[in-house]
Amino acid sequence: MPVPSRALRRCLPAVVLVLALSGCAGAVSVDPAADASNPRCADVMISLPPVVAEHEQRNTDSQATSAWGAPSQVVLRCGVGVPGPTTDPCVTVNDVDWVVREGDPAWTATTYGRDPAVEVLFDPEQVASSTVLVELGAAVSRVEQTRACVGLSEAIPPPSD
Repeated sequence: MPVPSRALRRCLPAVVLVLALSGCAGAVSVDPAADASNPRCADVMISLPPVVAEHEQRNTDSQATSAWGAPSQVVLRCGVGVPGPTTDPCVTVNDVDWVVREGDPAWTATTYGRDPAVEVLFDPEQVASSTVLVELGAAVSRVEQTRACVGLSEAIPPPSD
């Protein structure tokens, strides 16, 4: 598995801290992504569902972020770095491609082929990835898809005879 990007390594401790502390009252503290001010993130944010995986949406303290559950079970950031070609698993759920990285305990799903990209963190022991990705799909699809996940057979042309 490739080493996470420098930006992801920098923000991961903050996100883990958010997940640990989000049981406290008040707004959830989430570090904004580098491109959080992108106008397309506003389209995503106003389209987010009020409930994800049976958890109510909570207020956050930064732009282009959201969280669901108390303590937070799902955390979303719009404007994260756009993933390039990768060997990480890429799944398509309701016409939205997601690059999924397993972590301990949080998994990260990042939209693929959309700029700005949206990142979702969740613990698969607490919420099903299929539920989270289905329920957030309509909102993140507000950002136009310009590339799609491909399989190995599609990425490398077969050798000619």
